Formats: sequence, structure tokens, C-alpha cells
Amino acid sequence: MPPADLNALHPDIWPRGAARRDGVLTLCGVDVRDLAARFGTPVLVADEEDVRGRAREYLEAFGPDGGVFYAAKAFCSRAVLRWVHSEGLGIDVCSGGELEVALSADVDPAMITLHGNNKLPAEIERAVAAGIGHIVVDSFEEIARVAFFAAQAGTRARVLVRVTTGVEAHTHEFMATAHDDQKFGFSLASGAADEAVRRVLALPSLLFAGLHSHIGSQIFDTAGFEVAAHRVIELAARIHGEHGVHVEELDLGGGFGIAYTPDDDPPDVKSLTSSLRAIVAFQCSAVGLPIPKLTIEPGRAIVGPSTVTLYEVGTIKDVDGLRTYVSVDGGMSDNIRTALYDASYTVVLASRTSDAAPMLSRVVGRHCESGDIVVRDCYLPADLAPGDLLAVAATGAYCRSMASNYNHLTKPGVVAVRDGAASEIVRRETLDDLLRLDVG
Repeated sequence: MPPADLNALHPDIWPRGAARRDGVLTLCGVDVRDLAARFGTPVLVADEEDVRGRAREYLEAFGPDGGVFYAAKAFCSRAVLRWVHSEGLGIDVCSGGELEVALSADVDPAMITLHGNNKLPAEIERAVAAGIGHIVVDSFEEIARVAFFAAQAGTRARVLVRVTTGVEAHTHEFMATAHDDQKFGFSLASGAADEAVRRVLALPSLLFAGLHSHIGSQIFDTAGFEVAAHRVIELAARIHGEHGVHVEELDLGGGFGIAYTPDDDPPDVKSLTSSLRAIVAFQCSAVGLPIPKLTIEPGRAIVGPSTVTLYEVGTIKDVDGLRTYVSVDGGMSDNIRTALYDASYTVVLASRTSDAAPMLSRVVGRHCESGDIVVRDCYLPADLAPGDLLAVAATGAYCRSMASNYNHLTKPGVVAVRDGAASEIVRRETLDDLLRLDVG
């Protein structure tokens, strides 16, 4: 069934600064038509105060004795890292490139955690030299590599051991990260996690800082976290029994879901964090252990809802009796998630309102792929025309991060809006940028 009002903005889906003014979508008071004229399309528009506000909410809900680290893989730029870090969050990076962005944004190295299943030796060396707060070790080879570079630097590297708990998160196969048949972490079931802790404790250049567990992404309930916490706390009890060492920190990862469509119903931040804390407290009480410092790594939940992608309509093709194909000037090069995960999105006509009848539509890109779909099924007004602007909500997480130059399209820029003003924080690529790397 089509929505009752094609012009409505669902409050859980759109940035908090989004509104209609004289029928036109505005973001923090800035008219989308002005944004398109000034910065071109496609363009991602981020509500700075929305990002900051969500960061504060996680920090306040989790309490002063917890830790909140923004997962930079969701979207990484110096401006956004400065925003969240100035609100008190640490930064979780998963590559040397993300690490350099964080360091160049003047993030306190002690507030940086480095992830990755195959960190390059140069990345480990850089992280150790920078004195970052945690390195999450993901394999036996990596334990040895971190120990080597720490010893060379004459320091002790703080490491978290990543544990694969065997929990099947209720999410897409490609976003589930805690079952045994995947690339991340040390398996609890095989005993590899226990052995990893033994090796870390045996190496003088390493400091065992705690355990890490991440069960997946776009998760709406805490059932998976409850099972994972039970298994990780059992490991903590074995560590204490064997080594006399208390696990001082437990990092539960991220993966907290957001609303992309009105059918999505993610938990609010306070309910989510109180549930996580209660789960860990109960499991620790059951085995007689003190409650460790809890850390979480929200990325999508902070930056995802804050951002809207603006597109210009190019061509419109009516397939009689089926749907209307609406082609825009971007596509899978700026949002691969629909093709990769069958992700769903909400889209509206942004440059005006319309009282025309709704038409079943599919918003598609301009790439030479039939799977180049931005929004698979949606309703748009029947008077939609070339030149109209469409806005796709909740595109802050992973869209720009996973952008490509497929078909040699240039990557879109990212614009921040706040208090009626707009500024570019990631420059739009140009054709000269593409040719500059082609040295043949």
C-alpha cells in the first residue's frame, strides 16, 4: 500500500534538522535546491548537530564508567571524527588509512582502537609508534607481530583479544560476524580464544587489556548480545581461574540498527544500553566476577540517520502494469548497499511537494548494470519529471565509505549543514582526479 502522504518525513528516518518549508525539503534550514545548485548532485548532506547529539546520547546513556568509540568505517572524515571526539567519544579504526585520518584530526591516540583481521605490518608499527589505546588482535600471527613491534619500540602494547562466540545474529549473512565459519576472531568453541589469551599474557611487550566480541550489524534486539555475553563471561571466568587475572574491559562491539523505512523499529539508546549493562552484570554475578569496564562501538547508529543523499532525476520509464523506473545521476557507485545487501531505503520528492497520485517506482542509477538499484520499491508522485530532486534518507553509514569509481563516475562530495549554513567537508571528485592516477 502506498503511504498516505508522499510528502511526509518520518521522524525516526530523517535527520532531526529535516523539515518541509513551502513544500521544499530543508536540512538545518538550508533549501535542498540551493545545496544542489551550489555543490552539484549526487551529494551527501550531513546534519552536524544530529551527529553530535547522537554521540552525546550514547555517552550519556552508557555512563561515566563505560566507553563509547565511534566506528569510523561507517563514515570516516576529519570533520566527523572531530565532531564525535569533541563530544567525548573515542575512535575505532580498521585500517592504516582510517588511523591516519583520526591522527590528522587530532584525535587523542589513547582514544583510538585498531581493528582488522589482517593488519599490515606497517599499520601495526604505526599504531604502536602512535601509542594508540588498543589493538584488537585477531590471529596468532598478529599476536606475534604486535609483540615484535612493541618490543622494538620499547613499550607494551595494550591488546584486546577478539572472541568469536558462535552467536548467529539476526542480520544479513554478510553482516554477521560472530559465527565460527567466518574470518574474524578466535573461536571459543575450539579453544583458540583461551590459547590466544595465554600467548598474550606470556609476552612481556603485550598488556592484556580485555576481550572483544562483535556479533554483527544492523541488529534490533539484545538477544544475541545476551548469549554472546554469557559465553564471553565464561571465558573471563576461565582466565581468572587459570591465570588469576581479571578481565578489566569487555568491548561488545557495535552493530546497533537504525530505521531505514517505517517498518524498522530499532530500540532507543537508553533501553539498549541499560539492557547491555544488565546482561553483563547478571552474567558476572553468576560466576562471581567483578563487572568489567564496558565499551561499545556505534557507527551506523550515530552517523547513519544524520545524512541524506540528494539526486537529480534524469529519465523516467514506465513499464506498463509493473512499475516506473526513475533514473538518477548516481547509483551503485555512491550506494552499493541495495545491490550488496538488498538494503531498503526511504525516498521522497525533495524539491517540491505534489498532490499527484502515487506511482509504484524503482529508483535506479546510471551504471551499466541491471542491478544498479538505489531504492527497490517506493511510491513517488505520478507527475515526477526530469530535473526534480529526490532525497534518500539514512545514507550516512557505509554509502560514501563504500563508494567506487565504477564506470569511471566520480565520487560525490559530502556537505555539512548547521544553523542555516552549509560547508563541504569532503570534496566532490573531478575527472582530473581520476586522470591524475592513470599514469600509463
